[in-house]
Amino acid sequence: MAEAYPWQDSLWQHLAGRSQHAHAYLLHGPQGIGKRALAERLMALLLCQHPVGLAACGQCKSCHLLAAGSHPDNYVLEPEEADKAIKVDQVRDLVSFVVQTAQLGGRKVVLIEPVESMNINAANALLKSLEEPSGNTVLLLVSHQPSRLLPTIKSRCVQQACPLPSRAMSLEWLAGALPDCTPEQREELLTLAAGSPLVAVSLQAQGVTEQRALVVDGVKKLLKQQASPTQLAEGWNAIPLLLLFDWFCDWSNLILRYQLTQDEEGLGLGDMRKVVQYLAQKSGQGKVLAVQDWILAQRQKVLSKANLNRVLLLEALLVSWAGLPGQA
Repeated sequence: MAEAYPWQDSLWQHLAGRSQHAHAYLLHGPQGIGKRALAERLMALLLCQHPVGLAACGQCKSCHLLAAGSHPDNYVLEPEEADKAIKVDQVRDLVSFVVQTAQLGGRKVVLIEPVESMNINAANALLKSLEEPSGNTVLLLVSHQPSRLLPTIKSRCVQQACPLPSRAMSLEWLAGALPDCTPEQREELLTLAAGSPLVAVSLQAQGVTEQRALVVDGVKKLLKQQASPTQLAEGWNAIPLLLLFDWFCDWSNLILRYQLTQDEEGLGLGDMRKVVQYLAQKSGQGKVLAVQDWILAQRQKVLSKANLNRVLLLEALLVSWAGLPGQA
C-alpha cells in the first residue's frame, strides 16, 4: 500500500473525491514530495472493486493482485534503467495494453513516471492513447519537470499541481522519519533538499552531510590556493554531479543576493557564510553573473543526461570559481 503523506490530505480529498474521473491526470511538482505515492494510491482506488470511502479496501481480488504486482489491468511505464529515457518501443507496448479489454471487468489504469523521460518519438506515440483511450482507461502521468513536456501532452490531461509541504509540516514529518538526527540536522537536510522532505531522507541515507563537508573544505582550500582544481575534481568522484552543481548554483545566488542587499541573514547555511560574504565583497558582479550563467547551462546538461567528462567539467567549474575574487 502506497504511503499517505500528511501534506497530501486536501489534495487527496480533491482527487479521490471526484464523482467522475478524467481519462488522464498529470500530477506535477518538485521531486521528493510523494507524487508517485499519490499516483499509486489513486491507482489502487480506481482498480478496487469495493472502495471504502476514499480508499481502496485492500481485501478484494483486485487489491490482492495489485499488491502482488500481478494485476492484469494495471500497467506501469518507467525507464528500463535509472536516469535513462523511456523509449518508443516501450510506449508501443503500452498502447497495445490500452486497446485491450479490462480482464477483471473494471477499469484499466496506467502509471507513467517520470513522463518527461520519454524521448520525442515516445511522447508522440503516446498522444493517440491520451486523446482517445479505449474502454475505461485512466492514465496517471507523474512529472518532476512539466516544462519539458510537449504542450500536446499537457493539454490532453487534467493537470494537478502537487505543492511542496510547508517547512513546519516537513520538519514534523522528518522528526518521525529521521528520529536519530538532531532538530538542527533535520533543518539542514531540509534546506539542502530545497524543502522536499523525501529528498531530505534520501540525502541523509547517501551521507550528504559528509559529502557537503568534503566539498566546503575543498572550496576553502581552493580559494587559499592550498588545493588545485584537478585534485578536488578527482577527490569528489563519489559525489553526484547534480548535487555539486546545485550547491555551486546556490552559492552563486547567495553571492549575488548579498552584493545587492548586504543582508547578513541571507548568506545561507553556516558552513559557507564567510566564504559567500568574502566572494561577494571581492568579486565583480559581472563576473559572478557570467559564472552563474555557465553553471546553469552545465547543470541543464547534467539534468538532460548528456554524456559529460566529469573530471574536466568539475575542473572548469573550479577554475572559474577560483577566478572570482579580484576580477571585475
